[in-house]
Amino acid sequence: MLNIQAIHHVAILTDNYEVSKHFYTEILGFKIIEETYRAERQSYKLDLSINGKYQIELFSFPDYRERGSYPESKGLRHLAFAVEDVTASAVYLQSKNVDVQQVRIDELTGKKFVFFLDPNDQPLELYEI
Repeated sequence: MLNIQAIHHVAILTDNYEVSKHFYTEILGFKIIEETYRAERQSYKLDLSINGKYQIELFSFPDYRERGSYPESKGLRHLAFAVEDVTASAVYLQSKNVDVQQVRIDELTGKKFVFFLDPNDQPLELYEI
């Protein structure tokens, strides 16, 4: 048996490192754990956390490929972040010029949720806890 304890990290590839770094740290509020430039790969790796856990690895590579299709690509569909108030969070994102879809209600749980995109067109979701 594997005995998986938690999700360790999620890796995100960006074509504009500085814009994505600003988005994840200044707008979404992730804290920088470590930032590394790997000259041999011409790549940055930015390790991020929220509340001291759930790490995101933000990578920049010069030879990235665009997402295959949107949003129903095979593989990772979207990332969802837990928030206490989806409506207030959506208003905050809009104040930062982030295009946010309309807040919806999950028909199975009755909880609010909303989708938006990061600077790389990665679908992100806020889900009310």
